[in-house]
Amino acid sequence: MKKIFLASACLLALTGAASAADLAARPYTKAPVAVASVYNWTGFYLGIVGGGAWEDSGSPRMQGGFVGGTAGYNWQTGNVVFGVEADGAWADVNASVTGATVVPGFGVLTATATSKTDAMGTVRGRIGYAVNNVLFYGTGGYAWIDNKISLSALGLTASDSKWHSGWTVGAGVEAFIAPQWSIKGEYLYRSLGGETYFAGALPTGTLNFHTVQFGVNYHFSGPVVAKY
Repeated sequence: MKKIFLASACLLALTGAASAADLAARPYTKAPVAVASVYNWTGFYLGIVGGGAWEDSGSPRMQGGFVGGTAGYNWQTGNVVFGVEADGAWADVNASVTGATVVPGFGVLTATATSKTDAMGTVRGRIGYAVNNVLFYGTGGYAWIDNKISLSALGLTASDSKWHSGWTVGAGVEAFIAPQWSIKGEYLYRSLGGETYFAGALPTGTLNFHTVQFGVNYHFSGPVVAKY
């Protein structure tokens, strides 16, 4: 029995010594450092934008879609983000009305009047609050459209184009979906002053548009990477 105890004690001593030697020989490896992306909105960006527009009132109401480009610059201080942005888009926002009247000597005369906005854009300021990669903002500034009115009768068509200027105000939300890419959605109300078409023969009132637009932006400065 005494021999068995002695043999067991020797075996345990040898096993402990081997384990200690193994631990001493094994190199120490530091745990990996956690990396988090802290988004800084400061910098220049370019993007594409598109959406829909409809006239505030009128019968028939002008409505349609648009697509174009945008450019801007942001400055961030704390959670507050200031920015300027300009966009321009090709548009197809229109309405038509057809009427008939009796003209002595000609019979019934049918005429069609069409109003079409084929380009639109804005130059705006932005101010918002950033929660890391998400920005909530308000925006407002200058708005413009290029509009054309066409009159068709007896197989003939006459057209005149005018540039309408005005103002816009709205709000939106933008979020980074990758280190240098963001998506956004915003609503804008645009009020454009009236113009006179066909050498003063056809004055128009103010044109008011509601627009909902979505965009994708590429930011030339990415997020600040923090380690902890």
